[in-house]
Amino acid sequence: MNEKALKVLKKINSSGFISYLVGGYPRDFYMGRESVDFDICTNATPQQLKNIFGNSILPNEKYGSVTLVVSNTRFEITTFRRDIKYLNNRKPIEIEYVDNLLEDLKRRDFTMNTMCIDSSSNLIDLLNGKEDINNKIIKTVGDAYLKISEDSLRILRAIRFATVLNFKLDKDLTDAIKKNKSLLKTLSYFRKKEELDKIFSSSNVIYGIKLIKDLGISSELELENIDKLVPTTYLIGIWAQLGCIDKYNFNNTEKDTILKINELMNKDILDYNNLYNYGLYISTIVAEIKNIDKKKVNERYNSLYIHNKTDININAIEICNILNKKQGKFLKDIFNDLEYKLVNKELENDNDKLKKYIKEKYSN
Repeated sequence: MNEKALKVLKKINSSGFISYLVGGYPRDFYMGRESVDFDICTNATPQQLKNIFGNSILPNEKYGSVTLVVSNTRFEITTFRRDIKYLNNRKPIEIEYVDNLLEDLKRRDFTMNTMCIDSSSNLIDLLNGKEDINNKIIKTVGDAYLKISEDSLRILRAIRFATVLNFKLDKDLTDAIKKNKSLLKTLSYFRKKEELDKIFSSSNVIYGIKLIKDLGISSELELENIDKLVPTTYLIGIWAQLGCIDKYNFNNTEKDTILKINELMNKDILDYNNLYNYGLYISTIVAEIKNIDKKKVNERYNSLYIHNKTDININAIEICNILNKKQGKFLKDIFNDLEYKLVNKELENDNDKLKKYIKEKYSN
């Protein structure tokens, strides 16, 4: 058990309230998995929690939740509540505080996320989360159709949990996802990408992709080429194949990488110029997609005389001394020439040989 978490629970309890670790940590603890997912539920209100923890509470009170930071560890603490109304099939905008753990658990998404741990390290299971984990199945808390229609992100969370844990989706949940899949269109691209990143970076990604296809939600997610997708060990390599660069929230580096991967897909990746221009990282991703031996790509890349211009074994001052000229624009043409010949192995990256070549070609 995490000692910091137990101390937080005990501090809340010593102030006259009840509190439990809930959700991810108890689930992972029961499964013997590492976890840094510290969610706490309590009958203390945000204001009462501020009185207990003082300046350790971050000023972000929202829908009965506060964030507590203790020794660089974050705890999300939420007051027992009932969600009354949701906005845009996503966010609860009307809540009601309750003083009952079971009522709070009923508002949660999946039974496996309803287990709790108290300050004495006891595991509490009021909604059969253990049984579903033992059976490796994901079930919603209560009516599946209602749970999915309340919050469309639960569709992707269900697939993510199934992928990462290698669990099955229960039939009612499967049917509810299929009936509510159009709600994914209104879900923010940021949230969709956040969940898809976890699915696509899982070692069980093939199963995750199968779930997306079997549930018929690839169109709603705008993943155009998923039927032709080749799973790779590189997350960006998967995204590069899905034709959604202009839709999802990729940063400039990710966009540049995706564009380069798609460019190289139509070229010979073992060509010296392509290896040099695209680099080993891009070349390795493309090799994986095209089922080309990555070891061969690595060996051929390492055999290059240079990997960038700074590797050229002669500097501008040496060139100017050979040609008896002051530095000028002509140097760029010479370095471009040297770069091309070195990459294509028409010239060795030896200082004396480079000097000789420059003297013979560029001296008047």
